[in-house]
Amino acid sequence: MSDAVHSNFGAVSGANSLRNTILWRDGLLAAASWGGAATITYALPDVISWGATNLFATVIGVGALLFLVLSVAVPRLGERTKTLAHYGPWFIAIGLWFATWEIVTAKLGWLPKPFFSPPQGLLHVYITDWERLLICVTYTARLWVLGFFSGVAVGFVAGVALGWSKRFAYWGMPVLKLIGPVPASAWIPCTFFIFPSTFHASIFLVALASGIPVAILTAAGVGQVNRTYYDVARTLGADNRYLIFKVAIPASLPNVFVGLFMGLYYSFAVLVVAEMLGAKFGLGWYLQFNTAYSAYANVYAALIIMALICAGLVRLLFILRDRLLGWQKGII
Repeated sequence: MSDAVHSNFGAVSGANSLRNTILWRDGLLAAASWGGAATITYALPDVISWGATNLFATVIGVGALLFLVLSVAVPRLGERTKTLAHYGPWFIAIGLWFATWEIVTAKLGWLPKPFFSPPQGLLHVYITDWERLLICVTYTARLWVLGFFSGVAVGFVAGVALGWSKRFAYWGMPVLKLIGPVPASAWIPCTFFIFPSTFHASIFLVALASGIPVAILTAAGVGQVNRTYYDVARTLGADNRYLIFKVAIPASLPNVFVGLFMGLYYSFAVLVVAEMLGAKFGLGWYLQFNTAYSAYANVYAALIIMALICAGLVRLLFILRDRLLGWQKGII
């Protein structure tokens, strides 16, 4: 009872201290760093002419004004902006990064063209080549969805079978351990012979990269389930199907999600290689095409898009995990 009272008292006092603050300090510093980056971008001359310089200065200048407004609004909104306040130091660092990036590339030329690009160079790519980038994102999404989910489905079923059946594990686990350490890209010569098209071969490579970690960790999770759970369920009349779907799989879900996270990262690493196998579009194709022409600003722009997509998918996977495993809070 006393712990609950102290906890409530701490929450109330924290909210009151937030309200009593006149300005959000991190927001004010973020406004200064973003404003400084905008001033550097607009006022200092470029060593080499880049497109969208004034537009980039305007964009980050608007960002600086937004942080200036938030520095006044956040203390008054209280708990509703706690997530925004949490990332305050990151906003400051991003503004400083923009300023440093601008100086060493566009203003002083220490990192020269074409190997390096200032931020306005990437913005110029998004403005002028957005249609092709959108098509490439669509093609990449189609390939990734087909490869990742098919690999996860097969890997999950195989992992449950490996963890549940000793006979299946006797034959299957050595094979899985044999092919598991081999990079998925090493199977490219075989895929050209086995599959009728490069698209199907690419799906197989992505599926292989995502399915193997899911299979291994699912098998480990099923194999580590406490045998007491099975004994109690059998005492209550449960059959093998009930034990698999109601005991083994739910108890192994933490391991399954670890495998999903690993498979997600591996699938994106293989995705770039897979799209270089004669693909007509896709982010991997876009990277290869622009690298051949030394258009490195386009390469960096595509890499940022891939990083943002992967980070978004990881975030969604975290949300799904928290919802499915909410019943295990306090247990694991």
